[in-house]
Amino acid sequence: MRIGFIGLGNMGAPMAANLAAAGHEVVGFDTVAGAPEGVARAASAAEAVAGADVVITMLPNGAILRAVAAEVIPAMAKGAVLVDCSTVEVDAAREVAALAEAAGLGWLDAPVSGGVGGAAGGTLTFMVGGAEDAFATVTPLFDIMGQKAVLCGPAGNGQAAKICNNMILGVTMIATCEAFAMADKLGLSRQSMFDVVSTSSGYSWTMNAYCPAPGVGPQSPADNDYQPGFAAELMLKDLGLAQAAAEAADADTPMGAAALALYRQFVENEDGRGRDFSAMLPRFEERGRG
Repeated sequence: MRIGFIGLGNMGAPMAANLAAAGHEVVGFDTVAGAPEGVARAASAAEAVAGADVVITMLPNGAILRAVAAEVIPAMAKGAVLVDCSTVEVDAAREVAALAEAAGLGWLDAPVSGGVGGAAGGTLTFMVGGAEDAFATVTPLFDIMGQKAVLCGPAGNGQAAKICNNMILGVTMIATCEAFAMADKLGLSRQSMFDVVSTSSGYSWTMNAYCPAPGVGPQSPADNDYQPGFAAELMLKDLGLAQAAAEAADADTPMGAAALALYRQFVENEDGRGRDFSAMLPRFEERGRG
């Protein structure tokens, strides 16, 4: 396929490179970054998408998605598919989907899980909203960039799945860090804590696969001084999107709201910015109950 790729940052660049390495013709554009190996660099977003079968965007937020969509939709060929892999508001995804469909284009919102390592390794998970025919067209590309793609329903449902997933992730990481900090103060070794919880009812991804305690469990950012695999400020963004969606849907999410407040304090008023979201553990270690 001929693929236009808009947004060649930390996530987009390796995704585009993997598509090019698999033999697809990839033309990319970014306002700042250059193109990775194998990807031709266009002078504008409109130039990147001209004649493309599929256009993929990986952008920072919904406002930028709307602006890019306004530029690229008129430049895309009828019948092409626009795939947004950013994490944005559900409403933003649905607004751009309507614009794409009105222009005779296919649409998929396909936010990802797996981080920069997953993008580089081609092991991302895609949570996809949109029509089945568009999903079928893009599935071979999802197979190159990731290990799994799940069609979650109509436009916007990919974003809904992503923010629900990450609300669970944020809440669970806080609980895992709280429990480790409490175990420390109760005199329970971290290894014993891990050995018990990882094989009992406290089992979770944040404990078993991404343990926030250094030297315990598999390698994680905690073993690299909390250099970010998934930065705390990105978790803050996703929790904010989840709460905005909850408010719009009249959903009661007290734990999600509490997690948002804690990550906001951690990022904006403490030392969380630029650290992994699991660095909540040293934050709790330093605090007492008051």
